[in-house]
Amino acid sequence: MFPEKATKNKEMGLNKKHPILDSVHRTIKSEAEAVYSLLDLVDDNFIGVVECLYLSKGRVVFTGIGKSAIIAQKIVATFNSTGTSALFMHAADAVHGDLGMISSDDVVVCLSQSGETPEIKVLIPWVKRNGNPLVGMTGNPNSYLGTHADYFIPTTVGKEAGPNNLAPTSSTTVQMVVGDAIAVALMEMRGFSGKDFSDFHPGGNLGKRLYLRVGELYQTNKKPSVKKDEGLREIIISMTSGMLGITVVVDDKGLPIGVITDGDLRRMLLDGLSSSGTLAKDIMSPNPKTASKDFLAALALEKMREFSITQMIIVDDEGRYEGIVHLHDLIREGIV
Repeated sequence: MFPEKATKNKEMGLNKKHPILDSVHRTIKSEAEAVYSLLDLVDDNFIGVVECLYLSKGRVVFTGIGKSAIIAQKIVATFNSTGTSALFMHAADAVHGDLGMISSDDVVVCLSQSGETPEIKVLIPWVKRNGNPLVGMTGNPNSYLGTHADYFIPTTVGKEAGPNNLAPTSSTTVQMVVGDAIAVALMEMRGFSGKDFSDFHPGGNLGKRLYLRVGELYQTNKKPSVKKDEGLREIIISMTSGMLGITVVVDDKGLPIGVITDGDLRRMLLDGLSSSGTLAKDIMSPNPKTASKDFLAALALEKMREFSITQMIIVDDEGRYEGIVHLHDLIREGIV
């Protein structure tokens, strides 16, 4: 029996015999076993389904009802984000007017654990008459869906994770895993790349890590610089005007030969160097870390971490100084 009132975490400690933890462990184990048992169900049916979807000239229309409909929507999202055009059509809405969503070239994938729901039984004959390939994803191969589908994918589970074997838990997990497996297989057949993925995710941080270039970040930053024989006054003015805590030492051709940071200035004072005779070449850090404008912002972040720096010098194709990307620029874009 569960306690009448929840026990505070600090009072529970690491009590692995607590009924809540015992319930959680049983559920995770039950669903993990259901997923693992899929390996025994994978056969040529999966090959037929993936090849059918790959060769289709239309979209993949997923449909279902209840919890299966929710899983179908998630699979649609996965398909669309990985290069396979898909849409969701609720089975109940389909038989009340939404069948117009299906075009002649589309493949219909129907999710139903029982394979016997009334809406599915109404929908399937229409799909067959319309000539659309029908993929049935069900836990009951002898069901109406299992016997009428052109392609059958078993999602059979021994039992649901919850008590009384009622609430869809293990079965919906299995459906989702099957959907992911098909999506990944299609990705691999299409040679779907990281660049392709970023094209479908331009607004998210994940997409930015795959497409954002440093050339898009430094344009609004100042471009402080000094020559190697300029003195401390010019260095401070340049660094202050740049507002980045750094100035770049360039040669007569505009090539960066070193950098001076506010930390270099502090170290100079601690070392007791004379401010009157100090030149840029005396305190600069030579061989600054540079990147071209096409360098990925995510890779620039990795380099900054590798060398424990907060700025990177951007150069053109000839190696000339173009600007500075600061760690704050990457943070602002959500790259970190």
